Formats: sequence, C-alpha cells, structure tokens
Amino acid sequence: MSASDAALPRVITESIGGGALARAAAGEAPPPFYAARPSSAGEWAERAADVRRRSSPTWLDTLRPAFGASLGGTAAGERLARSAGGAGILVTTGQQPGLFGGPVYSWSKAMGALALADALERATGMPVAPVFWAATDDSDFAEASVTRVAIGGEVVTLRQAPTAPDGVPMAEVPLGDDVPAAFDTLMQGAGSAAFARAWDVARAAYLAPGQSVGGAYVALLRALLEPLGVAVLDASHPATRAAADPVLREALRQATDVERALAERDAAIRDAGYSVQVPAVAGLSLVFASDARRAKTRVKISDAAPVAASAPPGSLGPNVLLRPVVERAILPTVAYVAGPGEIAYFAQVGAVAAALGADVPLSVPRWSCTLLEPHVARILTRRGLEPSDLAQPHAAEGRLAREALPADVAATLAQLRTAVRNGIQRLADADRPDANGRAAPLVPTAAVDGARRSLEVRLDRLERRYAAAAKRTATEAMRDLAVARAALYPEGIRQERSLNFLPFLARYGPALLAAMRESATAHANRLVAADEHAAAPRPAQPAASR
Repeated sequence: MSASDAALPRVITESIGGGALARAAAGEAPPPFYAARPSSAGEWAERAADVRRRSSPTWLDTLRPAFGASLGGTAAGERLARSAGGAGILVTTGQQPGLFGGPVYSWSKAMGALALADALERATGMPVAPVFWAATDDSDFAEASVTRVAIGGEVVTLRQAPTAPDGVPMAEVPLGDDVPAAFDTLMQGAGSAAFARAWDVARAAYLAPGQSVGGAYVALLRALLEPLGVAVLDASHPATRAAADPVLREALRQATDVERALAERDAAIRDAGYSVQVPAVAGLSLVFASDARRAKTRVKISDAAPVAASAPPGSLGPNVLLRPVVERAILPTVAYVAGPGEIAYFAQVGAVAAALGADVPLSVPRWSCTLLEPHVARILTRRGLEPSDLAQPHAAEGRLAREALPADVAATLAQLRTAVRNGIQRLADADRPDANGRAAPLVPTAAVDGARRSLEVRLDRLERRYAAAAKRTATEAMRDLAVARAALYPEGIRQERSLNFLPFLARYGPALLAAMRESATAHANRLVAADEHAAAPRPAQPAASR
C-alpha cells in the first residue's frame, strides 16, 4: 500500500488564537491601526488593481535569482510568470528557518497562502501567485536549531549544537555534525512510512556537504512547495538584498521620524487597552548592519545617516517591523498571511510605512490546523475523548483514572462527601439562645467553615490516592493517552506549533498536502467573502506567535 492509499488524517481547522490585539485584528472590525481589509470580492479586486498599479512591472526580473534555479518548469514558476509584468499580484507568507523544515505551522502557512491565492484568483479574475518568504536572514539560532517528533507516547526533542557566534544569519550558519543523527531519529518518528520522497528531499537538503541552516531550509521548501505552485524567495539572496537596499537606506535617513511615529503608535495601542507586540529600544533604528563577524547589529539612530551613506551594498537588513514594508516595496503583495504574533506587530508596521511614505502592508489571519491521524482518532473514540480534552495537562488522565475506580469505592467516596456536607450543615444550623434570647451559633461560624474545608481537603487527598492506585492499574488507558497527547498536545503545546511536519508527510504523502489545501479553502473563501455560509473554525487554545 502506498502512502497515498493510506487513510488520511482528519484535518481540523482551528482558531489561531493569540492575544487581545491579534484577536481583535482578526475579527470583523479590526482596530484603526491596520490597513483596511477588503470585505467583498469587489473590494479585493479594487485592492489588487491598486497594488498592481503601484508595483514595479519588472519585480520578477529583479528577483528571479532569489527564487532559485529550480523554479523553471514548476507550477510555482508558471504562476509567478502569469503574475509578473504588471499582470497579477502575490499572496505572501513566511517563516524563519526551522530544523528539518520546522513544525506543522510552517506548512499550514504555505497551504493557507496557496488557498488564498486560489480564492483571490477566482474572485478577481487576476493571476495570483503565492510566495513563501524564507527568512534566512533571521539570526534566532535557538529557534532554528530545534524540532520535535512524537515516537510512541514520547516527545523527542532534536537539537543542533551551535556552529557560529550569536547574531549570525541562518544563511551563514553551518549545519552541525550532529544533524545526521538527529535526522535518523526524525525518520524513526515516521514508523514504516511509505512516501520515500519525503526523506529523499530532506536528506538532499540537510545532509549535503557544506550546507547552511538557511540553505537547507530553502532547499527543502522548494522541493516540496514548488510542485504545488508556491514559490520560495530566499531573503538572504543578493538579489533580495539589492532590491531591499533603497528602502533600508531610506529607513536609516528617516530613523528619527520612524522612531517618533512608532512611539506615537505604541502609545495609541496602549491607550486602546492593548499590549505592544514589539517593544521599542530607545536609540536604535529598525535596520541591521553586518559586523566583521558577519553578525547582525541594530544601527544606532545617531549613526544612521553616515551608515546610510557608506554601508556596502547588501550589508543592511530589516528588523521585524521593517520587513513587511520592505516586502511590499519589492513585491506586488496584496496580502500577507500572518500568525497571531505577526498580526499583532502589523499594528506597528503601519506607522513605520506611513513615516517612510511607503504603502501600508495588509495582513490577514492565517489558516491553522490540527492533523488527527487515524490511530489517534481510534484512541480518542475508544476512551470517549475529543482532541480538546487533551489541552489541559493531566485532566484526561485524571478523568479516566476516576472512571477506573471500582464502582463500590466511587459510590462510597460520593456517599462520604454527601455525609460530610450534610453533617457540617447540620452543625452550622445548631443554635442556642444568647443573653438577649436571640438565636446564635453554638460554635463560631468560622470554626465550622474551617472544619468543612479541612475535611474536604482530606477527602480530596483520599480520592486522589484511590485515583492514583486506579491509574497505576489502568496502564493500557494511560499508554493510549500518552500516544494521543504526544500526537496532539506534545509537552502541553498544540501539535501545529511543536511537531515536525516531515513524519506526517512521510506517512501520508502528497495527499496530505492536498487535504490541507482543501481544508484551507473554506478559510480563504471567508477572507475573500466568497463563501459567507462556510462553517466557522472551532475554537482552540491560544497560539503564542506564528
């Protein structure tokens, strides 16, 4: 049986969650810190036409090298070509590198952008291409060097040791000698997977001699996304850096104005009752310059003008608040598909764009999912659980353990609770006349309440001891829960934000990506207002950032 013949996971659409600002921005009436989100197919067509009119018709000629030599002849290349020359627009999303491609959400972001591009193309009649911005210029090695895989009922953390000084972009950080062993462990997490190409492309990307963290990430993304129609742009490529250079130098020349605009926006965000996603650092611009160690350092505002005049071409880079402005300046991006943390900081991005006289980028909430695999679904059915029951640590285990108590023990404990509650109440009701002949408590109420609390605590402790004993005997149920929890809420974190995607792809093949794309379509249609009757996504635990 091939991977494509296997029963696929159920793709469950989730809310992306996030903080109060992200939730408000993703709602129907975003706060006034954001570019206006179109609310109908007609409004999307108007925005698309405006973006197309305000973008360079030669953007693809300029950036073609940054999309890689593998683009030619692929579905991604064909979609880009149709959108170039002023004919169409782009939907973008992105992520910094993650070990072996990173967690599920990197791929659900890509599928969400693809589905939105499809929906906008249907709604506007314009060519729309999806682009994944691979942020290989990011220097967060702590995040880029870690991924997780569920093996049975355990969550195994895979980690690469540092191979470069702090602050070096991932495009220049070499993969370590420990990566092959981590790759072998990752493969164990897929079991007897049938889709061998997943491992072939991952091996070619991550075990190639002399490969960097960022380079391996880009190679893997391109191998798997380009056939689906998603182009991958390397943010560290010289072509990208050259195209971004004028915006970065302008941000340095206007660093004082940008700082002032951000301070005003941050104050407005706080006055509206929200938290600022990216705190200001006094005296620093939003531009990075590379030092002699190749590490990135923020340019001081006091040095901004001379750096703008003298920095070598390609040596500058944007921080998180400037990057969306740069992207919109060099690409005809109609919308950026954003996670909750990104949506929150887009409230500040608008102020940066306005200070620079640049177009204000538009963010839309990304599609989010949980992959409920057949064997995990069987466990949940067998144990009478829903996926959300595993969101709270130990709650499901405690419930099953209590249910495993012998009926007579459970009944006796319940009777004992009732007897204590009723007995305490009768004591509390016992009165005696006071000196004036009025009814008064025989014993102070506080003493009776204290006794009640003490007895309830002792009963809770006794019940937990019985439950623990039952839990030890219910080993099969606990093993089932360990497998389900590792698959859905590893270490208490939503699957999408924790588990590596490659084992899923290896088990189910391209049909899994097709199922994700199909599930993302309802979300995309809601964003384009092409399917007003689509079911709303079910609520989920808040996601932290992406």
